[in-house]
Amino acid sequence: MKKPLTLFEKIWNDHVIMDMGQNTYLIHIDRNFQHELAGATSLNGIDKAGRKIRNVDLAFAVMDHVLDTHPGRGDETPIPGGTGFVREFRQRTQAHGIRLFDIDDPWQGISHVIAPELGIVLPGCTYVCGDSHTCTVGGVGALAWGIGSTDVEHVFATQTLIQTKPKNMRVIFNGKLGNEVYAKDMILYLIAMVGAAGGIEHAVEFAGPAIRSLPVDGRLTICNMAVEFSTRTGIIEPDDITIDYFCGRPFAPKGELWEKAVVYWRTLQSDPGAQFDKEVVIDCDDIEPQVTWGTSPEYSIAVNGHVPDPSDVIDYHRRLTMERAISYTGLEPGTPINEVQIDAVFIGSCTNARLSDLREAARILKGHRIALGMRAVCSPGSYETKRRAESEGIDRVFREAGFEWRESGCSMCMSGGAGGEGFSPGQHVLSTTNRNFEDRQGRGVRSHLASPVTVAASAITGHITDPRKIGE
Repeated sequence: MKKPLTLFEKIWNDHVIMDMGQNTYLIHIDRNFQHELAGATSLNGIDKAGRKIRNVDLAFAVMDHVLDTHPGRGDETPIPGGTGFVREFRQRTQAHGIRLFDIDDPWQGISHVIAPELGIVLPGCTYVCGDSHTCTVGGVGALAWGIGSTDVEHVFATQTLIQTKPKNMRVIFNGKLGNEVYAKDMILYLIAMVGAAGGIEHAVEFAGPAIRSLPVDGRLTICNMAVEFSTRTGIIEPDDITIDYFCGRPFAPKGELWEKAVVYWRTLQSDPGAQFDKEVVIDCDDIEPQVTWGTSPEYSIAVNGHVPDPSDVIDYHRRLTMERAISYTGLEPGTPINEVQIDAVFIGSCTNARLSDLREAARILKGHRIALGMRAVCSPGSYETKRRAESEGIDRVFREAGFEWRESGCSMCMSGGAGGEGFSPGQHVLSTTNRNFEDRQGRGVRSHLASPVTVAASAITGHITDPRKIGE
């Protein structure tokens, strides 16, 4: 009898070229998708070594990280030296014949947004990019992880990678999501409950009825933050929702190839009896809208909760890190988090800048104005998302509420993408992004993470706000 396999093991086994011993394997890479930072450096290395691209049909490139997102943008970027990356990457991709989604390309967008949106990454694929949030596309059933510039060069030259095999972990989300509770709240709740290191050395499969009920956009959000859980990658089994999502996408299979692909995709699920090295079960009835108070996604609480007191924590190291986080954010233990005043909000990034995210935020914003003195920025995840949002009038809702409506790009997820108008030291910023590390959105900026609806609701009131109050 064949050993029952996990979803991860099935895809991994399909891509093993060679067992190199000591749990190390040579793996075939199906899609290599690079942006102007890691990609420019790696292609420079390829050219200096006199190598060629192994399979140019499996390589894709995009401008997304260092771009100015103001309307009418060009090559000039807000990051010192960024313009050089943009121009070098363009020159080198053209020289090698790599498909580049350039600044003015109608399919341009954040790499982890457009890869599934265009059907470039597919269920069962191995997929890499020089970015830690590459695991996002595990939401469509792909085996995806971020790699460094040296590994990017290796994939360009060989279409392979040498990898150690991670352990298997499964996180089961039972129950149903409550009103104004979304995928972002699910993953923040998990990280807070288990810890930011909870998935270390594992590939994690997200499963359960609450996961199956999510649209693809929500699944991508869950897997996007798998890296914040310290997992090697996150993955969700493809189903009819996934298959319907890919039907007709520009780079998805067509005709007979589509039919064959669907047959294969339906095999991509963990077998009954498959063994996981670690398992976590979460009841979604316990999840409320979440918001972070500190400098790690782990420091997340319910939107009506209170900033914890480090003195209540026994573990010495954790107490010290909590004290540092509270010092950085300027909060007091015991403070109701919904009393924290915010100076700016940002809706964007590869975590929460897809069409469904913008629709939900617009639903909250409609008929309202942002608080006096508030700065609010929205940067859609792709040109296609931006076009569709504008066709639905979503951009008008944002603008009428007082938001800046930007072009697509990584934007204010990191301080370098702030378009020369970054947030100021000491400001509290509520953001739909994935990291609230120190200085992530600018030196001394105090970042808080939440879902798009929580960010929209808080923009209206001027303080962290339960979206269920505005929604009512």
